[in-house]
Amino acid sequence: MEITILPDECISLIISLTSPRDASRLSLVCSLFPSAVNSDVVWRKFLPHDYHQILSNSALASSMDSLSKKQLYFHISHHPVLVDNGNMSFATDKENGKKCYMISSRRLSIVWGGTPTYWLWKSLSAESRHSSLKVIL
Repeated sequence: MEITILPDECISLIISLTSPRDASRLSLVCSLFPSAVNSDVVWRKFLPHDYHQILSNSALASSMDSLSKKQLYFHISHHPVLVDNGNMSFATDKENGKKCYMISSRRLSIVWGGTPTYWLWKSLSAESRHSSLKVIL
């Protein structure tokens, strides 16, 4: 049976059962695969099922609506998004699409955290993911 007789939707569904890495490689294997690989059907499967809810808690939510699912996948894999009023950042692991969270120190409950004898809040530069850091004295 020739693979060329399969509809793009079928090829996309098959590719979505692989990994993001394999899907990217498949576009190089056959001239029929790029359109199937770039399909939202494929990349929606690689994104966490609740990605829309997670991203709705970010300041960038509306700007990400215009991205294809593939573009969104790679964007949040390479550029963590601040959520929860900047108290956490969210990203996906580019290899498998699993969720990765980084929690800021402001969100943590630290023993004697409010005692200046033991802890000090330090402001961070504008390039930093979070605005401040708790430093042990």
